[in-house]
Amino acid sequence: MSAEFENLERAIVSAIRNDVEDQDIAVAFSGGLDSGLVAAISKDYARSVTLYTSGRDQSYDVVMAQEMSEQLGLPWLHIPITEDNIEARLKEMITITGTSSPLTLSFELPMFFVCRTVHEKYIIGGQGSDELFYGYNKYVGLPDDELERARKADLGKLITSTIPHETMVANHFNKKIFYPYMDPLVTMQVNAMDLDVLKPRDGDSRKMLLRDIARNLGYPFIADKRKKAAQYGSGTMDLVRSVAKKKGMTYPELVDSIYRDIFE
Repeated sequence: MSAEFENLERAIVSAIRNDVEDQDIAVAFSGGLDSGLVAAISKDYARSVTLYTSGRDQSYDVVMAQEMSEQLGLPWLHIPITEDNIEARLKEMITITGTSSPLTLSFELPMFFVCRTVHEKYIIGGQGSDELFYGYNKYVGLPDDELERARKADLGKLITSTIPHETMVANHFNKKIFYPYMDPLVTMQVNAMDLDVLKPRDGDSRKMLLRDIARNLGYPFIADKRKKAAQYGSGTMDLVRSVAKKKGMTYPELVDSIYRDIFE
């Protein structure tokens, strides 16, 4: 094990410990690598840890999350997203945040449901891992210069758009979201590493450093998990498209209609 690897592992554990120690913690839990590792480490330091997964019944995330919660030995709750409640929540989120991007809204719906539902004040999750550790499938096979540009752009969107959006939602419901993968010490350790250690050669090698950390900490079942993007893993994209179709609209048209009803 290299010193770089050890330093990164310590930084991640320290960031999570600092966020959760002696607190009652809600984990925005997809059942994948990122939130799984956060949940496993939180268990060692928080006063209590409860896992929450929002999604359609039997969606990929819901099935994977329930399975991993049993492996972790942590309480788990499913927050259902259905055709009956998704449009109202979409309107509520647009009203709170002013966000008009259909893509942002679709992948932020699961976190919105978590913030709206949990009784814990503090929420922690895996946001930022894909950007920091080159986890997106689109990164595979890119030349180094293109890879760096794409990752820089995605980190920029995370910092200037995604996190501010989630912060507005959290503040509205009197919650606070922790982002341990974006902790300054963690990002410093990652940015000091050689690109060859970080970049994915294929789909299976994405975020390999995080997988190795999960194995080293005794969680091979977390290391082996694969995840879908939130809007697909949770089933929200299919649901909002179905709701829009019943109104004779595309999903972007539905969002535009809701936005105009609220703000015009």
